[in-house]
Amino acid sequence: MIKGKIGFIGGGKMGEALCKGIIKAGLSDASNIVISDVVVERCRLLSKEIGIKTTQNNKDVTSFADVIILAVKPQIMNDVLNNLKNDINQRHLVVSIAAGIPLRFIESRLQAGTRIIRVMPNTPCLVAASSTAYALGKYATDADSQLVHNLFNAVGRVFKLDEKYLDAVTGLSGSGPAYVYMFIEALSDGGVKMGLPRDVATVLAAQTVMGAAKMVLETGQHPAQLKDAVTSPGGTTVEGISKLEEGGFRSTVINAVESATIKSKKLGELL
Repeated sequence: MIKGKIGFIGGGKMGEALCKGIIKAGLSDASNIVISDVVVERCRLLSKEIGIKTTQNNKDVTSFADVIILAVKPQIMNDVLNNLKNDINQRHLVVSIAAGIPLRFIESRLQAGTRIIRVMPNTPCLVAASSTAYALGKYATDADSQLVHNLFNAVGRVFKLDEKYLDAVTGLSGSGPAYVYMFIEALSDGGVKMGLPRDVATVLAAQTVMGAAKMVLETGQHPAQLKDAVTSPGGTTVEGISKLEEGGFRSTVINAVESATIKSKKLGELL
């Protein structure tokens, strides 16, 4: 378990998923977690579903927690930090999961010496299958790094990287679940078009994606090798692949990652 209390500023989907993942992994008890959100109904829902403390006042989080997770939209980060400048101090570890917000921006708006780590997780942390990367701020310690590593390693896979890579991580794994959901939906639609019941088609599609991902992770083989192993000469798979190539499948996915990465960079530049 993680020593100290954890506070989330922002009770959106990402904050909710991470909070549930932390509790599910046994890293903290619900009694040691608080979430703030401006929407009363959202606070009530989180309190009812997860059993955690909730508040509409961000200052309640800073007084309660030792680890503060900034889970707000990038566009309001400046206002949030300015409001908390006198409340966050060197006893806190600040963890930002806001897309595109650079460490220098957060450091410049908090007290000198504040320990900050920038993290890019994704929503599958809810089912202990997150892909996460993080970068240390100027004053973050080795102990802080280990805490964040343990926190996110318990809900998936985690990489410590230089900050310059985090926008690309945002474009790939941060936004990636949405791309995969669209692919699963399309696979399911294809099955339905060919006569399968919707519920069966969706499970088959999701299980296929999960199984293929496990093959990549557990065999260590390049995806192209695994693809070739399924693709018999003159068979059904190569026929399907040819249609994906006609539609620009790979270039479209590459362009999606590139566009999301550029957007992440722009979020930081606009601050």
